[in-house]
Amino acid sequence: MSNTSTDKQIDLERIMESAKRLGVEIEEDEALQWLTSMASAKDDDNITMNTRTGVFGHKISMLDFSDKELEYFKRVGRIVEFEDIPGQVETALALSGSSAQSKIQSYPGDCDYFERVNIIAPTHEEACSILARIMLEKSLSSLQGPNFQLIEVKYGSYPVDMVIGDQKNRAGTPIAWRSDQLKAGKIEGFTPEGSALTVTWQEVSSDPGWCKLDWVVADPIRKQLANASNMLDVTWEAPDGKISPLDGYLDPYFQEIYLDAASVPIFSKLAQHVSGNALDDYVSALEREVKKYLTKDINYGKVAKRMYNIFRLTGRYEEASFLRELFDEPATMLYQVWSLIRTIDDASVPGSSITRAQLLQSTDNLILAVIKTLEGEEETEIVSHLLKLRDALADTAGKQILTNQAEIARSMVINLVNNFFYERLTALPTIKEYIEEFQNH
Repeated sequence: MSNTSTDKQIDLERIMESAKRLGVEIEEDEALQWLTSMASAKDDDNITMNTRTGVFGHKISMLDFSDKELEYFKRVGRIVEFEDIPGQVETALALSGSSAQSKIQSYPGDCDYFERVNIIAPTHEEACSILARIMLEKSLSSLQGPNFQLIEVKYGSYPVDMVIGDQKNRAGTPIAWRSDQLKAGKIEGFTPEGSALTVTWQEVSSDPGWCKLDWVVADPIRKQLANASNMLDVTWEAPDGKISPLDGYLDPYFQEIYLDAASVPIFSKLAQHVSGNALDDYVSALEREVKKYLTKDINYGKVAKRMYNIFRLTGRYEEASFLRELFDEPATMLYQVWSLIRTIDDASVPGSSITRAQLLQSTDNLILAVIKTLEGEEETEIVSHLLKLRDALADTAGKQILTNQAEIARSMVINLVNNFFYERLTALPTIKEYIEEFQNH
């Protein structure tokens, strides 16, 4: 047996011992295969393609992707994707987040997409103008359909402090556009002093900032609701071939699974411009999020997901291998429940194309999922609030009641999710030490 094989076997034995102590089931052969694959991929930045399906991505990312539900992701992808415009706009659509890790995350929260949008234009100003046009056209053309409803679009930043309804928005923070505001092409509100104020779509187009679109989709085949988002990484290609990100940062590709082999040329062109420090920057960004979810917006499920990405990219395979097994535990189904409660609340807006029958069916599925996962007092209490959520859905005038019940149920579910992940994360000494470093600084 080679030294590498011996090392992997020792790692596996330690992982199995920890998992057994914590009551986490691990498939030994699968875990050893993953450790071996990671060892061969760790010094390899190559992109790899599945020739059968045409999907491609970073070698490490591809190890966690299952094509079992590829057709589902492609169906939703057709709703969220931007179209190419020959000679002007080039795109490459990818899965990201838990959707890109479908081999290990049996219960992903949302359908997360990431799209590279390269705009070929004579000037930076014209590139921004083209983006403003295609963003608005995409938003308006996909406001709703038989199985989808646009929730909001993030585009541009508030030029000054602005009050909209009872919401105070600070200058420089991203603007979230609702459907009615998109149709009007403007947002109306007030200054903090009470003077009327209007911000137009065109006014913020010179600095588009964070570009993201969010929908609720109802898949007629799986009979399930999901939040579907498309995060854009927009670049400008100047006449001399120089490529610049419009938001000042070209995103790396360490957690993306591209859905179409035809995207290889545009991906390859853009990937050449990713910073040589991209991996370090990506890990640092994930660590900032870990700190946020450990110290401010407490969410140990999000902590676990981000730590998994950090560990697998920085060679801490023993910890990564342990974490990847947690995502397949039945209790992590509650993470999906937590996300879907918000989805149901988001979709129940006046004029939504998501039908009440679809909302009720999705709620029934949540109730069944909780019953299968929990028992005793916890099950009774959460099911009780989900039944109240269901009653509120049946009341067309009960939006505020619905939102209140959704928040109560979500709060209870995330508390259980937090407890599940906290107990297992802190029971592994090396992960406990890692968490304490963030909490103590």
